[in-house]
Amino acid sequence: MELSSLTTEQRNPNSMNLDKQNTYDILKTIHQEDAKIHQAIETVLPVIDQVVEAIYQRLLRGGRLIYVGAGTSGRLGYLDSSECQPTFMTPPEMVQTIMAGGVDAFFQASEGSEDQESQGKEDIAVKEINPSDVVIGITASGRTPYPIGAVKHAKEQGAFTVALTCNEGSEIGQLTDQTLDVVVGPEVLTGSTRMKAATAHKMILNMISTTTMVKLGKVYENLMVDVQANNVKLRDRAKRIIMDIAEVTYEVAEETLAKTNNHVKPAIVMLKGGVDYETANQALDESDGYVREAIKLAKQ
Repeated sequence: MELSSLTTEQRNPNSMNLDKQNTYDILKTIHQEDAKIHQAIETVLPVIDQVVEAIYQRLLRGGRLIYVGAGTSGRLGYLDSSECQPTFMTPPEMVQTIMAGGVDAFFQASEGSEDQESQGKEDIAVKEINPSDVVIGITASGRTPYPIGAVKHAKEQGAFTVALTCNEGSEIGQLTDQTLDVVVGPEVLTGSTRMKAATAHKMILNMISTTTMVKLGKVYENLMVDVQANNVKLRDRAKRIIMDIAEVTYEVAEETLAKTNNHVKPAIVMLKGGVDYETANQALDESDGYVREAIKLAKQ
């Protein structure tokens, strides 16, 4: 597909006079275009639903979720995957990212590295992909060689593959098990897909990872009960979570959290179920980490 024919490369008729506008009007133009992102995402919600279910089922089997991208797309993958460990206490390998040019390209652009399909294949092959894994190729254009090479190899190994793009009928989408083409339209600044396209992709990645973790039992009500409480802010958040759920004072929450080595889930089960630390952990083991079920078991 010719680059010039892609939606993401078209000129936006609403910003043709961008260089003539005053500061406020430029900001208003960008804001009005950004408002279109939500409708574009709503259109693909049924597809996101299917993607999340596929990820959830595979993570239950011990699989991994791996994002692959180049440039802004790779950076978005890193932003999402790097937050899963502190937010949900996931193992480092559960949600991860592979980026063209490696980690260094996160900090300094390495644009030429995205053109190597073979490099995408080589980088994903190191991960020893298997049928329990999910690989999401992120590319606004839908034609970037690096993630294309990665998803081709991943599919050959039996992994579930997803294309996340901003162009309908994308090239990478013809190769994957599922396609997420979120069409946000031409950018305010022609071809600058770090704008609407990237915003849409970040929102979708947040939706995918958060919803998957909710389904995996890492959330109680709307609280992150698997938060990794390893600094002052997060320990304070952990105590407040325990306070809210168990309806206890800050002091009781602090004392109980100390008994669990700063793990929120067993502290909640101890207080809600009226049991000791060992019994709380046993209930969590039997319930596969789902707090509601663990509380019921503890009370029994």
